This record gives sequence, structure tokens and C-alpha cells, in this order.
Amino acid sequence: MNDVKKNNDNKKLSDKDLVYQLEGRPKFSVAFPLGMQHVLAMFAGNLAPMLIIASVAKATAAETVVMVQAGMLISGLTTFLQLYPIKIGKLKIGSGLPIVMGTSFAFVPTASAAALVGGIPAVLGGSLVGSIVEGLIGLFYKYLKRFFTPLVIGCTLIAIGINLLGVGRDYFAGGAGAKDYGSWQNLTIAFTTFLFVAILQRFGKGVIKTAALLFGLVFGYIVALLFGKVSFAAVTTASWATIPLPFHFIPTFDAKTIISFIAIYITIAMETIGNTSGITIATMDRQATEEETSGSVLADAVGCAAAAVFGSMPNTAFGQNVGIVSMTKVINKYCIALGAGVLVICGFLPKLGAVFASIPSAVLGGALISVFAMITINGVKMLAQAGFSERNVLVIGITFAMGIGLAGHADAIKGMPTFLKFFFEDSIAATTFIGILANLIFPEPKKAVATN
Repeated sequence: MNDVKKNNDNKKLSDKDLVYQLEGRPKFSVAFPLGMQHVLAMFAGNLAPMLIIASVAKATAAETVVMVQAGMLISGLTTFLQLYPIKIGKLKIGSGLPIVMGTSFAFVPTASAAALVGGIPAVLGGSLVGSIVEGLIGLFYKYLKRFFTPLVIGCTLIAIGINLLGVGRDYFAGGAGAKDYGSWQNLTIAFTTFLFVAILQRFGKGVIKTAALLFGLVFGYIVALLFGKVSFAAVTTASWATIPLPFHFIPTFDAKTIISFIAIYITIAMETIGNTSGITIATMDRQATEEETSGSVLADAVGCAAAAVFGSMPNTAFGQNVGIVSMTKVINKYCIALGAGVLVICGFLPKLGAVFASIPSAVLGGALISVFAMITINGVKMLAQAGFSERNVLVIGITFAMGIGLAGHADAIKGMPTFLKFFFEDSIAATTFIGILANLIFPEPKKAVATN
């Protein structure tokens, strides 16, 4: 009876009113542009991590197209899962909220290190195991949330941002190992793209501003064409339509890679939790429920596992899209679902994937280096929210000293026992685990109870 009443109420609302309701189906002509706004905002960010890892792993053009196709398909399907959860008994996979999923930059440093050693299969193996850990976080969220404080996640985001800035620098110069690394042509393309994106983000309005990265990539691509830096060989040979299949790459499993991925998955789970509450606070004036939060993380984990099986990078809730929902107050699931449908369709078009795969490194570097800086800044914001009390400064100092200062430097830790090397060979993993440990060893002092 309640569902019938809800449907009748929805029918009474106009299409323009329905877009501000979670349920209901406004006209396609009203809903589709709002869904496409979300696709435009995340398209470039969803694409770039796959292209970066494919380049680091020295993947062929055909393999890169497979990664891009799978990434688009899984992003769309996982978004559907967030919008329309699956219930298995008391277990709910998905939040039921307008959350858009996409490939996360947070995985790039760890995935790059894995790709250098074991190629794409090593990346997928670490990702697959890590997704299981994220699933456990979703299942037991109410018991585990005390370990993942803003202080811990803020430190980890800063470590991720610092690592990503190094990646961005190499792409800005034309790609690590490129024969023309640092050439004036690459720097011209990168700086031109960078300035174009900055201008759109500062002075653009509406979709122009939210999709600044996408427009910047198109602009940079045109500039690179003028410099003769674009090859269309893969585009001409790619099929128009194919069906992505599982296990194109057979995952391989390495203990060090798995530990590094687990650390990132902890951060990604917390990021998804934050974005889930961000939507409910901005549009419904309430915190996300425990069921919504747990379901959101579980959907993230399922999407990451599916991405590993189909040969693509892990995904997470996209902060850009949370920002759009918060700004526009458009929370209608049907609108977001139409955008997710576009992503799914893109997953069956390898010709389109080949076009994206032909984007030169300098263009990616110019468009994305500021995004990498923002990840660092977001970490600083989280630390500021936690506050800089004497205790917090001590925890932050220990975390950065060990996680960034010492970890990740092979020569400095060569005398460590093997089990400690697993943690200290990757600075992001070390920052996460040391942050959690320091936070537990030095707990928040109990607030004094006021007495009369």
C-alpha cells in the first residue's frame, strides 16, 4: 500500500519536481541531460587511470582498449547496483542513493608499482584480493569504523597525492621512459592543456565547469594533433562493437602487491563512506544510515572484484558527482541511471576506447596534474577537520615520519626483517597502517565530565 501511495504521489508531481525526488520517472527529455551531466563530469577521471596503468605496464593498443571497455562497462553496472540494490536475506548490496561509480586515481601509485614488476595481471591480482577485504569492511562496518578516523584517512590521502604528483610530472613531460621526455613539444602541449583546464574551472559555468577535464582533454588532443603526436593505428584496426569477456588477463598474486592494495582499499572504503554521507547530508539533511553505508561499501567491493575479473582498474564513488548532486539537489535515481546506461553502452564500443587510448601522455599530464594536487589538498582538509591538538600532531608526525619519510626507499630499509619490508616498501600502505597503529597507541583523551 505504501508503494502504491508513493507512486500516486509521484504522478502528481511535475517532471521538474520529480528530479528532486529519489524515486519517480520524469520525462526522458528532462532526465537524460541531467544524467549526461554526471557522465561528462566523471568521464575523463574514469578513463585516465586505466590509460596510465596501461602505459606503465607497456600494454599493447589492443590490451589498452580492453581495459578501457571493461572500465566503462563496470562503472555503469556498479552505478546501477548503487541505485538499485540487490537484497540477499538481510544483506543489502548497494546504497539506494544517487552514487556514480568510476575508476579511482587513488590506486594509480600502487598499481603502477605492481605493473612495473608483474604487468597488468599483477595489478588485477592485488585488486581482486583487496576487493574481498573491502567487502569485509562493508559487512562489519559498524565494528570497524572506529579504526578509520579522519586523521588516518587524511594522512593516507596526502601520501597518495604526493605519489600521484610524481606520476603527473612524468606524464606532463611526455611519459616516463619516453625518448622525447621533457621535450619542448611535450611541455608546450601539457602547459597549454593545463592552462585551458584551469581557465574553464575558474571562469566556466554549469556543465562547462563540471566537465572541464573532458573539454581540456579534447582541446589538448587537438593541440597534440597539430604537433603530430597522435597515432590512429589502433583506432583503424579496432572493431566497432564487441562484448567484453572475463579473464582476458589472468590475475597473478604477489604478497607485497596484495598488502599494498589492501591499504588502498581501506582508504577507498572510507572515501566511499564519506561520499555516501555527503549526498544524504546535502540533499536529505541527515547522515547516511548504517544500512546505506554498509551497502554502498559492499557495492564498491563487488564492482572492484568485477573490474579485476574483466581486466580493468578498481572503482569507487566519484567525489565530482557527489559535488554535482550537492550543488543541483537532483537526486532522482532514474536520471542517474540514464547516465549509467551511457557508460554501459560505451563498454561495448572498442572503436571509442581506441580513440581514448590514443591520447598522448603530455595531454593527460596537463589535464590531470592539478587533480592530483587536489587529492593532497583534500587530505589536508581532513586533517584540519580533525584538528591539530597536541595528540593529533604527534600521530600525524609519527605517520608521516615513518610512512613518507622512511617507507618507499629501498636502500634505507634493506636491513629490515622481511615481514616489515612488506609494509615499508610501499609508502601509501605504510602510511595507512602506521596511521591506524599510532591512532590506537595514542588514543584521544577522554573529555572531562563537567561537574556542578
